[in-house]
Amino acid sequence: MSPITSFTQREQPDTIVLFDVDGTLTPNRDFISDEMRQTLVDLRKKAVIGFVGGSDISKQYEQLGSTILQDFDFCFAENGLTAYRLGKEMASQSFIQWIGDEEYNKLVNFTLRYIADMDLPKKRGTFIEFRNGMINISPIGRNCSREERNEFEKYDLERGLRQKFVEALKKEFSHLDLTFSIGGQISFDVFPTGWDKTYCLRHLKEDDFKTVHFFGDKTFKGGNDYEIYSHPDVVGHSVKTPADTMRILKELFP
Repeated sequence: MSPITSFTQREQPDTIVLFDVDGTLTPNRDFISDEMRQTLVDLRKKAVIGFVGGSDISKQYEQLGSTILQDFDFCFAENGLTAYRLGKEMASQSFIQWIGDEEYNKLVNFTLRYIADMDLPKKRGTFIEFRNGMINISPIGRNCSREERNEFEKYDLERGLRQKFVEALKKEFSHLDLTFSIGGQISFDVFPTGWDKTYCLRHLKEDDFKTVHFFGDKTFKGGNDYEIYSHPDVVGHSVKTPADTMRILKELFP
């Protein structure tokens, strides 16, 4: 994808289109297709584009390629807590500074005990992933294979394991202003309330966009796209696959 550095070159310079990554731009934990790449190249001639991922920036490099800072006008990792505009890093925030080590240790200990007591067909490794702006909790462990990831997703959908886990954490840590957001296939995010994907919108204020589109697949209440999808300043588009994303884009930007 070729870089474009000036918003004034776009047909609609006051319009930005933001995308979730997993299930929206790429299949879950998979690489972006050539067809989607070309769709974004064409879209970037018409509007400003960016992605908003819950994972850290390394995961977005894995799925979207090594040139993401050139391919997207805005790159928002960890919901925008790590942010880039035209390849330049913007201000960031830290979860550990917000929560403090004492409460963080209690959260980790409770989580590991809960996972230890879960009766799952398989458990792998990396049950808690520490990120700059949040933690990601996975009952099966993020080291599972793609096949095991798909198996757990089906197992979880039938039993609501992640939802029950979230309810237990909400009860135990009701004194903390935390949000628990289920996303992807195997995990959920934990972060301070207000640090969901709407956090990235504060980075757009200086550019004064008149229209902000957002595409995401976890747009249901409790999903990690819900808050930005339903935000009053955002035009939300709910998709199930990257093919849905491309179809809607062709309708919106013919």
